[in-house]
Amino acid sequence: MPKSIAIFGGSFNPPGNHHAAIAAHLAGMFDEVRVIPCGPRPDKPVTGSVPPVYRAALADIVFGGLAKVVVDLSDFEQETFTRNHVLQTRFEAQGELWHVVGADLIAGGALGESLIQRTWERGVELWQKANFAVLKRPGYEFDARDLPPQARVVDLCVEGASTVIREGLSQGKNVSGLVPSRAQAYMERYGLYRAPIPGNWARGTLEDAQFFLQSDAANPKARDLSAPLTQRQVAAGDADFISVVGGDGAMLRSIREHWRARLPFFGINAGHLGFLMNAPQQITGAFPPDDVIFRQLPMLYLECEDENGGMRTAYGFNDAWLERATSQSAWLEISVNNVKRIPKLVCDGALVATAAGSTAYARSMGASPLLADTPAWLLVGSNVLEPAHWRSALLSPDTTVEIRSLDPVNRPVQAFVDGLNMGRVSVLRARLSRAAAAELVFCASHDMAEKIAAIQFGA
Repeated sequence: MPKSIAIFGGSFNPPGNHHAAIAAHLAGMFDEVRVIPCGPRPDKPVTGSVPPVYRAALADIVFGGLAKVVVDLSDFEQETFTRNHVLQTRFEAQGELWHVVGADLIAGGALGESLIQRTWERGVELWQKANFAVLKRPGYEFDARDLPPQARVVDLCVEGASTVIREGLSQGKNVSGLVPSRAQAYMERYGLYRAPIPGNWARGTLEDAQFFLQSDAANPKARDLSAPLTQRQVAAGDADFISVVGGDGAMLRSIREHWRARLPFFGINAGHLGFLMNAPQQITGAFPPDDVIFRQLPMLYLECEDENGGMRTAYGFNDAWLERATSQSAWLEISVNNVKRIPKLVCDGALVATAAGSTAYARSMGASPLLADTPAWLLVGSNVLEPAHWRSALLSPDTTVEIRSLDPVNRPVQAFVDGLNMGRVSVLRARLSRAAAAELVFCASHDMAEKIAAIQFGA
């Protein structure tokens, strides 16, 4: 039997307990539930009221722990609204698809007057050929005669609406009964649906919070620092944050493995510089600390294309770069927002870095580090021969960069993302992700911003 897949799309702006209840119920009916929060919709301007990176985090928080539920963030990442007929084409090879719709969308179906038939792209075709899982909606009369030809009725009717949650938040009301506690804490932390522009940092506390421990087992100092914490850790699914003991490399690995859990990362430095970590001596008294700063930091979205046109995508937190794979210097073409800015860059390589990553290799290549909350990122050249004197460029958040090898056969280059080798590539495309971000937590006495400021003044 083919795998049955329920396509559960919607604005989820924000997702609430009622959405989670529906997804959990669908998971009992189908082999997989694919939750697809939509990107910008011309018929629903409110979908743009909160930047997609926050909506993506909320979707992961609300749905991420449910069995058989997959959260698909592709609409956020591509800044689009994927129509149901496109989803049908995209996923039908993976199994038997069922489009989850509310009963209000099929009202009038017997007369050809349902919203699906009248307003959806290729709605009449889908009505006849696709499978529909129909949700009963509170306040809507359900008539079995209006069902599409291939339909299943979902025997669940739950109260709840994102509009009510948004209105409650905008009025400063307590919405604890409408959304999961972690989602409520996240929205309060960054002022979502309250302030016109959400924040990207907030002061708070981890006091009494449960943590999941990740320690660099190969680092003796990390083993010593983590020993008193080992007995107090909880399972990842029960944690409020992730405590990482090691150096910046250990933090990058933890972010790469766990950013979709949408748990804050608190680092304890057992390495050298530790820009992403807290110094052990800063953690005085009981752990976890009671006065901290949460910072939501953007990640990179990357596309690596090989010589045969094959494509791989990846996310990076610090940086990504191309470097020569042989003794020959690299010949690279640099385009920014589809404008060819450097026709031929003769160098050892080129790197893009987030503000958080600007303290790492970008700094060693001569670029000035950016403050943690700077709305910008960097493009940096490594050992540039031509054009003479070019070293780096400051990029706006909505910029897309393409770095293309001009001679991938004779002058091959290889790509790295946060130090992870991606192999030989011919093109690297990069931009700040619209869906991926990581929350880092610092002791308020010595925040990441203070560390970077100290670097700028030679401390």
